[in-house]
Amino acid sequence: MFNNLIESSSHTKELKRRGSFLLFTTFTYLVLFVITGVASIYAYDAHLEEQTESIELLTFVPPPAPEEPQPVRNTIPRSSTETNNLGRSIRTDLVDSTSNPNNPPKEVGTVASSVPPARPDSVLGTTNADPPGPALSREVPSGGTGPVVSIPDDPPPPPAKAPTPAPVKIIRASEILNSKALVLPKPSYPPLAKQIRLTGTVTVQVLIDEAGKVVSAKAVSGHPMLIPDSQRAAMQARFSPTTINGQPVKVSGIINYNFQMQP
Repeated sequence: MFNNLIESSSHTKELKRRGSFLLFTTFTYLVLFVITGVASIYAYDAHLEEQTESIELLTFVPPPAPEEPQPVRNTIPRSSTETNNLGRSIRTDLVDSTSNPNNPPKEVGTVASSVPPARPDSVLGTTNADPPGPALSREVPSGGTGPVVSIPDDPPPPPAKAPTPAPVKIIRASEILNSKALVLPKPSYPPLAKQIRLTGTVTVQVLIDEAGKVVSAKAVSGHPMLIPDSQRAAMQARFSPTTINGQPVKVSGIINYNFQMQP
């Protein structure tokens, strides 16, 4: 019985020891779990902040680029009520021309002015206009800084007249030119004509130039067998030049060739 009491007392101490270890272990794990949870919450918050910064960078929209200024056309209307009433150049601002060497611009700009350069007769108004001028005119400066003078274009010169060719004077001789010739070769007698004892007269029309040379010869009558030799002989003839009032002229006449058989 005593032995049983001892064993029961030892068993009770063991249970207490195990219970204390279990409680201590449970409490330790609980503390670690709480610490881990708190640390994970802070870590998760830091991760959220990083994600927020990334989203902001991704959704960044660059500002729009500045628009380039449109070129200003330096045009001047030619019809205006003020122009018609005043008959003078009108400008909204009296700006001198940049090409004037006596009045260079004080400031250099990158954008051209929308107001055209003022003229000597320009006045201030609500629009930019010039008085109407002639349809065909050019503006010629009368000096470096003087007023602009409008001078109409010169009319085109009249077309040059084509030179009229001098009429060719041809004198038609009414007489036979055989006696007028300086050189008058005789035509050859065709052998066939000799065999058949062909005779006759061939009349050749010739044209003599200003130097006395025959430039054309054409038979007007005669036997066809005798014509070729007659025309060749007429082309070799030479005459003295013919002049009228000291001016050489062409002469047209006839030459007769007589073909006769020798007895």
